[in-house]
Amino acid sequence: MDSSKSFRDENGSDGGEGKKTDNKEGIWSSILTEVVSAESTKLPADKQVVVLGNNQTGKTTLVAKLQGNEDPKKGSGLEYAHILVRDEYRDATTRLSVWMLDGDPAHAHLLQYALGPEAVGNTALMLTVAMTTPWDILDQLHAWAGVIQDHLDQLNLSADLVRERQHKVQRRWQEYIEPGDELEAASPAKRLSQHLGEEDGEVLLPLGENTLTRNLGMDVIVVVTKTDYMATLETDHDYKDEHFDFIQQYVRKFCLQYGAALFYTSVKEDKNCDLLYKYLTHRIYGFPFRTPALVVEKDAVFIPAGWDNDKKISILYENMQSIHPEAYYTDVISRPAIKKTLVRDTELQAEEEQTFLARQQQQLLSSGGASPGPAGAPRPDTPSRLSTSGVQKTPERRGTASPSIANNSSVGKKLDPTKPGAGVTSEGVLANFFNSLLNKKAGSPGGLNKSGTDSADTSLVRSDAAAELDRLTRTKKTSTPLKSADTSGAPDTDC
Repeated sequence: MDSSKSFRDENGSDGGEGKKTDNKEGIWSSILTEVVSAESTKLPADKQVVVLGNNQTGKTTLVAKLQGNEDPKKGSGLEYAHILVRDEYRDATTRLSVWMLDGDPAHAHLLQYALGPEAVGNTALMLTVAMTTPWDILDQLHAWAGVIQDHLDQLNLSADLVRERQHKVQRRWQEYIEPGDELEAASPAKRLSQHLGEEDGEVLLPLGENTLTRNLGMDVIVVVTKTDYMATLETDHDYKDEHFDFIQQYVRKFCLQYGAALFYTSVKEDKNCDLLYKYLTHRIYGFPFRTPALVVEKDAVFIPAGWDNDKKISILYENMQSIHPEAYYTDVISRPAIKKTLVRDTELQAEEEQTFLARQQQQLLSSGGASPGPAGAPRPDTPSRLSTSGVQKTPERRGTASPSIANNSSVGKKLDPTKPGAGVTSEGVLANFFNSLLNKKAGSPGGLNKSGTDSADTSLVRSDAAAELDRLTRTKKTSTPLKSADTSGAPDTDC
């Protein structure tokens, strides 16, 4: 019997159905392979950037510039935005998530929503500082780096994962190749040295003494914004090129410690903004990037991660003639004094009491008042020039007494012609009062003042002065002049 015939008899068919099944499985396999290959060519959608910096450092404006947004909206707390990334070569598009933390460190706990344990490997960190406050640049960088380090410590990442992330950052730093040196790097000798280094477990390029001493396990980019303000610093604060070199060398040393790239940007003058976008897509998505380090223009510096070292930084020292490179940062770049126009009240010095009283006495005498005698009594030949309500008295009325004094019950005492101060005018009463004050401190131990007058007489003079001041006060409140009554023998007193 034919073997093919027996096969058909046993299976009841000629094997055509099996061939169709094999063809169907082959079609599905090819479709799945195409889908997988297509997915591999797409840009990843889980990449993100976390932006940290103080308020007024231009975080929102910078991200809006990267987005191509002309009307940025400022928020608070933890803001979210996205940057559209397109790969022209593979015709792929994706969104790069951007988280911006408020400049108040009190909002640092919000990082848990943007930077969880699973997102650490897909996150790039951007630290922003502004040239408008150069004296705070270094403190702000260390403060925000400390915030990130504290947050990573709270995530309780495994030691293996931390070492893996740190090793990846270190390898990328060591494997940096300047644009134009790719042919040298691809030479057989170079490839052989790299191969031997990988087998022996040795680093390709030795790290400097201060390089990656604080490895966060993340790509870090330091952005100095508002570099257009350098011109204002030169004109208003007398900054020189050596001051800007001093700032740059300190910032570059910070970048060495964290393995960070450095950008000087100005959204206002559109400096390095497009370059920052290209560098972000290069580090995150692996896009080609062929721009070398830029250190010539002081307001448009660009230093990629892996390019810098202590020797290159020391070139800046040559321009520092009056500044020591190792000087304390805030001793050289100090906060300027706040210039405010202070309106200060005129300070009044208190005049010595006896000098004040003597001056008042001279003013009374020069105005035509009574001149005190040896015992403080006024001169009898000095006429009174003070009248009530501006009414001048005639010589006939000068001898009249004032009923307001003669009949004033509030005084409680009648004027005694035998006592000093009796029969005096208004100026005389006040002159006697000031004389009593002048003689107060020079009183004798026996109870007599300097002029030999008893203290009781001094009390009477003060009572007369009080009565006269009370009368003058009541006179000002009265709209019509008071009438004077004729009283013979009354003292010459104006009312």
